[in-house]
Amino acid sequence: MVSGFARGLQVIEAFEEDRPRLAIADVAKATGLDRATARRCLLTLAELGYADYDGKFFALTPKILRLGHAYLSATPLPRLVQPFLDGLSEKVGQSSSVSVLDGAEIVYVARASQRRVMSINLMPGSRLPAYCASMGRVLLAALPVEEARSLLEQTPRTAFTPQTKTELPELMTELAKVREQGHAVIDQELEMGLCSIAVPLLDSRGRVMAALNIGAPAARVPAADLADRYLDALKDVASSLQPLLR
Repeated sequence: MVSGFARGLQVIEAFEEDRPRLAIADVAKATGLDRATARRCLLTLAELGYADYDGKFFALTPKILRLGHAYLSATPLPRLVQPFLDGLSEKVGQSSSVSVLDGAEIVYVARASQRRVMSINLMPGSRLPAYCASMGRVLLAALPVEEARSLLEQTPRTAFTPQTKTELPELMTELAKVREQGHAVIDQELEMGLCSIAVPLLDSRGRVMAALNIGAPAARVPAADLADRYLDALKDVASSLQPLLR
């Protein structure tokens, strides 16, 4: 374990969409590092060209994309699924996405957007909490029950809307339901006005490796109608992709 390298990664992860420019004190607070360590990490990033420094605030530069690009280049998943996503989105007239599980979060690896249905702009690399996202519930449901429970226990479970399910027993019941029916439906738990449906993407050996979803505005497509409208289309794409996912 190279602790200095780990601290540098913590500093990079402190930058987010709602805080793109951070002072040393901001980074120290966000990471739990002392100010001197945060300062050294930030100055190292600036020296290597991964951050800009104006004398007070640091901001990541486009060079930081090399780190994420290494993953996207190394895995064929985004390239394989993107044409299928484009076709699905065009067919149903809604946005569709593919994500993988990273700890207690989902990470978007591909997306085809018809219209913006969330206040945040989702794209490859975007992260959402797994417990209240349709793709997250599909991926959590694919884990052994105790592993899923442990992840949820360690996750701060914020109620983003009045409809967000946050209690552990309720979430475990939802995961059992997803396992039984093979898909997950979310009704305005992440954001009011947004509902979504997701199915697992299996590899050629039958293992769940990602999740596929369709998101729709609740005013036009109520959550109760999602399965009737979109489940067959999602399953068709998942079935077509399975022989290609190795």
